[in-house]
Amino acid sequence: MRRAGVLAAALVVLTVGASAAGATSTAPRDYYLALGDSMAYGFQPTKAARRLPPSAFDTGYVDVFAARLRALAPGIRVVNYGCPGESTVTFTKGGCPWLAEGKRLHDGFRGSQIDAALAFLRAHRGEVSPITVTLWGNDFFALVDACKGGPACVQKRTGTIASRIGTILTRLRQAAPTSEIIVTGAWNPGAEDFAQTDPVFRSLDGQIRRAAASTRARVADMQKVFNTGGTPAARRARICSLTFMCKGGDPHPTNAGYREMAKAFLAASGYPPKR
Repeated sequence: MRRAGVLAAALVVLTVGASAAGATSTAPRDYYLALGDSMAYGFQPTKAARRLPPSAFDTGYVDVFAARLRALAPGIRVVNYGCPGESTVTFTKGGCPWLAEGKRLHDGFRGSQIDAALAFLRAHRGEVSPITVTLWGNDFFALVDACKGGPACVQKRTGTIASRIGTILTRLRQAAPTSEIIVTGAWNPGAEDFAQTDPVFRSLDGQIRRAAASTRARVADMQKVFNTGGTPAARRARICSLTFMCKGGDPHPTNAGYREMAKAFLAASGYPPKR
């Protein structure tokens, strides 16, 4: 996800399943491959405003999850191809928006992110696990624009996003048949009007879960991270605490939010706790 203003506007317009059994591995391997958009990159608007280099974006869920994986596999190395602005379309066809703007990634690549991922998996057969994938945000808000904000239209067409995610997961699973693949579930980044917006995000989350199940991928449950709290006021307080939504309308997580995301990935991973 990126472009805070577009995201906040899209939410305003919108308002006018269990995780699948994963692969058979019982511990992380030599490499952790992180794929996706700005969430995978660890984007935060306060750091971007200061034009900080990729190395300064070091508090994302990938960083925290990797630190926890090292309790099980001390030598694990991280390859993070996360690209701010990436959608399922650019992920597959190429054209990483962050690179197009002349900016750098944690780990650069040429062509499409899926091709880079598959090339890495071929070069390191049996050495990569887990693989995490965070993709849906930029697709979703492009869909909001295409539907001119109509909730019924958006909900009806979210299946196209899940279908593309399913295709990506299928290609990753073919290249890494025994790796743990964990995909980020959908969640509602809004801080109000939950009754109107929740059904759309829950529908998308359910479709992502079905796509994951068909490829033996697991799902990190982000609704439990961001969309809990009971009352609307409590839910809004949680969103405000875990994201920048109430500080400029940006849905990207705070450090606390990324830590909670990492917990969800660890819970979904299937890896046993360190004894």
